[in-house]
Amino acid sequence: MDSSSTMLFNQLKTAEPFFLLAGPNVIESEDHILRMAKHIKAITSKLGLQLVFKSSFDKANRTSSKSFRGPGLSEGLKILEKVKIAYDLPIVTDVHEAIQCEAVGRVADIIQIPAFLCRQTDLLVAAAKTGKIVNIKKGQFCAPSVMLNSAEKVRLAGNNNVMVCERGTMFGYNDLIVDPRNFEWMREADCPVVADVTHSLQQPAGRKLEGGGVASGGLRELIPCIARTAVAVGVDGIFMEVHDDPLNAPVDGPTQWPLRHLEELLEELVVIARVSKGKQQMKIDLTPFHP
Repeated sequence: MDSSSTMLFNQLKTAEPFFLLAGPNVIESEDHILRMAKHIKAITSKLGLQLVFKSSFDKANRTSSKSFRGPGLSEGLKILEKVKIAYDLPIVTDVHEAIQCEAVGRVADIIQIPAFLCRQTDLLVAAAKTGKIVNIKKGQFCAPSVMLNSAEKVRLAGNNNVMVCERGTMFGYNDLIVDPRNFEWMREADCPVVADVTHSLQQPAGRKLEGGGVASGGLRELIPCIARTAVAVGVDGIFMEVHDDPLNAPVDGPTQWPLRHLEELLEELVVIARVSKGKQQMKIDLTPFHP
């Protein structure tokens, strides 16, 4: 197992009050990514939060084949490596195929498994074998109990550095529901629990486009609501996508949090997390009570 990954994993596990995985959804340009990393790091450093910078080199599961996907594996990893060196930041990015894992593992500190692929054994094993931390997003179609098995696939491949991430559950068309009980139940996977507070407000294929076709919509105004809930329950980490111009973001604009409001929201989340006892399971005494 990669010793630097284990060191980072232990830092994240013990981060107080929580760690943050944040950045724009997809790499739009080298200049944009470097600028975003600089500003997000400045904010998290001021607040004393452990940051892992996130962006995707390829969005392989877009609603439409015409959607912007990013620069691709080779160019995307070069840009992420520049961010890593320039701002001394660990990197998290997602993979879609087992063949991508080795190359991604040479740059990323955390390899993220997309929600649609959370049960793909070969992908989980390939990610595990890089020795990097593996963050598995819970499928929108999965019960929280599924994540124990997904995490176990990584551990059985020889990598104990695994995390699980809640991003909402789909019960009907074009909407997701965040069940706070999942944050508690996913602890059965015996690893850090992350709350994705932006994708969980998606409305998949919920917007009709001019000329036909559909795109994902979202409920950006409820991101603070879900984030407040998550830190009160006591999650270990928060995942959120952040953009300096969400209305013009090429991917997931409706669920990217505005950079101008990032510090304001994180300040509040830190306060909530510090007063909550959510990370400690309450011991319930059912013996007769005689006041």
